[in-house]
Amino acid sequence: MITISKEDYLKAIAEAEAEGQQVIPATLAHWLSVTRPAVTFALRRLKKDGLVSLKKDGHVALTAEGREIAERTIVRHHLVERMLSEIFNMPWYELHDEAERLEHAISPAFEKKLIETLGREDICPHGNGLVLRSPAERRKRGMLLLNEAEAGRKYKVASVYERDRRLLEFFEQEGVRPGTGLTVEARNYDGTVSVTIGKRQVRLGEAAAAKIWVSKF
Repeated sequence: MITISKEDYLKAIAEAEAEGQQVIPATLAHWLSVTRPAVTFALRRLKKDGLVSLKKDGHVALTAEGREIAERTIVRHHLVERMLSEIFNMPWYELHDEAERLEHAISPAFEKKLIETLGREDICPHGNGLVLRSPAERRKRGMLLLNEAEAGRKYKVASVYERDRRLLEFFEQEGVRPGTGLTVEARNYDGTVSVTIGKRQVRLGEAAAAKIWVSKF
């Protein structure tokens, strides 16, 4: 039986891989805000079910069946975000947390109805693709992180890290969202990045700039 907990773990493994993180128990404990013993117990259960494999060095990998379940959950999450945004006009920075709660309640019939209603657009309101892409894959597509961007050049925000509600609210406050055009004025000595968005000058800390993928205009 595939429970909500199992779906959460499998999706977290897939998403952590896409973020370029090492998927080890400590990563999952932080990602899911649970204890290390809880992660250990869950991984044993997932391994017994044939959904993950545990390497000798501590790394966790999805099996083919585990990845299929993770990807189905990711599709439902994506559809819920788009439904909340396009039908209910919910603010984009609220979508992820709400979709985390609702994604498990989507039946196959309702999923089909959502696809019929919304279409098969594969980009969510945060700019992230339905097919999870690693940092290396993003770079091959011409993207780079804002804290790596060249001063004096214009860029467009391609996507942002969506798992931190407070960070998304900060981005909204500063006018940073997918599709926004900006000019990098300076990469400063203290690690901050000075950008111009419209007529506003914004200074972003290194941690925030490292959560924004941009592409060149």
